[in-house]
Amino acid sequence: MDTAKKIYIFLIVITVVVVCIYAQSIIIPFILAILFWFLIRVIKKILSKVKFIGKLPKWILTLSSTIVLLGFLVFAGTMITSNISELSKTLPEYQTNVTKMTAAIDRQFNIDLMSMLGDFAKDMNFASLLSSLLSALTGLFGNTFTVLLYLVFLLLEEPIFPKKLKAMYPDKERYNHVNALVNKIDHSIGNYIALKTVTSLLTGFLSYVALLFIGIDAPIFWAFLIFILNFIPTIGSLIATVFPALFAILQFGEFTPGILVLSIVGTIQMIVGNIVEPRLMGNTLNISPLVVFLTLAIWGVIWGISGMLLSVPITVILIIIMSEVPETRPFAILLSQRGKLNE
Repeated sequence: MDTAKKIYIFLIVITVVVVCIYAQSIIIPFILAILFWFLIRVIKKILSKVKFIGKLPKWILTLSSTIVLLGFLVFAGTMITSNISELSKTLPEYQTNVTKMTAAIDRQFNIDLMSMLGDFAKDMNFASLLSSLLSALTGLFGNTFTVLLYLVFLLLEEPIFPKKLKAMYPDKERYNHVNALVNKIDHSIGNYIALKTVTSLLTGFLSYVALLFIGIDAPIFWAFLIFILNFIPTIGSLIATVFPALFAILQFGEFTPGILVLSIVGTIQMIVGNIVEPRLMGNTLNISPLVVFLTLAIWGVIWGISGMLLSVPITVILIIIMSEVPETRPFAILLSQRGKLNE
């Protein structure tokens, strides 16, 4: 590779990073719209296999799939809002429990825990901690109108795209090759997003049952948090387990409920992540753990917590696309977990 080409690639990378930083209010909603669009396509494929529904016109299937997805999101949003309201009311009790626990520790070990913690103890405000967590989630999904607007245009563009692709490649052989490539990428990305959503929903639901059994406040909110963070491998599941465990300790004023949450929810994470997910996602490209940490750091610097939540889906999509293009396939192999692409 000559020097001019290296400089050209370097300038492109710098330009992309700058655009991502300064245009994140436009790009993040667009990425969310693409993810929702793929989910709608998956739902539409499932509905098309139903005997009577499959015979309906495509636009009705698309509309029905969109209504199903939006209905689920509205229902989840309503339940989460009510749980957050319930959780906010109990925060003063948490602060009281912290005081009781520190007093018990001081008596047991004859120390002054709050003095040892110093400035950290003075700044420890669970209301602000919860507020920061909620701000991160609402920041990701807050611009609902923009996401829906992008989604509408993507759905309108979908039936026209094959005609555009055919016009772009008049040569039949070239068109068939590009069309097959586009379909393969679409199938791979759609499968990844659909199966990852299913495993995340399974993890969230089982965690909800466990948290409800233990008696944790706002179990739906914590289940939703687990569902979202499950899209971040390794780190996400760890954070999703620690947060409800910490608040369980604060709620009850003792360590036993927190240990129960860590053990039960942690076991659910391990079973789904190490047994169920690999079986379901056998044909999906694996990512190297080192790449996961690097993408978390890079996208976290560029887009903050929203970038961390979207980092792995974005990277998986990029790797899948690179794996299907001969020129970029070596990079996909380099970023994969075992140095081998699943065909």
